[in-house]
Amino acid sequence: MRVAVLSDTHAPRFWKTCPPGVAQHLETAELILHAGDVCTPDVLQQLAQFAPVRVVLGNNDGPGIASCGALETVEFVIEGLPVAMIHDSGQKAGRLQRMRRRFPAADLVIFGHSHIPLEETCAGFRILNPGSPTDRRRQPTGTMALLDVQGATLVRSQIVEVPAGR
Repeated sequence: MRVAVLSDTHAPRFWKTCPPGVAQHLETAELILHAGDVCTPDVLQQLAQFAPVRVVLGNNDGPGIASCGALETVEFVIEGLPVAMIHDSGQKAGRLQRMRRRFPAADLVIFGHSHIPLEETCAGFRILNPGSPTDRRRQPTGTMALLDVQGATLVRSQIVEVPAGR
């Protein structure tokens, strides 16, 4: 299964419509995960035109995103792979171990908030922040992540650069 992972789209300030650099990756996605700070439900509607969407609440998300079914954390399974998602994973120090303790059943935890892409792995446990495709802050370009999951295994995880279009 091909999974596209986004976070921190911050519409309408930074996401007016789905940027072409993002859309090209969404065209092959079978599932889209959004790790919060969507800000407006129309982003989720745009994403749902490509594939089913799972989302968590970010600190900038209000009742409109909650009414779309977003919770603060979610745990689910993709093709047998246990996954958890949260917006804010807390401070950098001790993050990998903290996420392992918070989500003991997960093999992969997806988060956002910092807008800084990150991937760390330890003993088969992985944390992933896709960064932001639109609000790059101190990053040289916008980013998102692509995952390939087969038979309960994350066979490929890639953070990809996307033009930071608005």
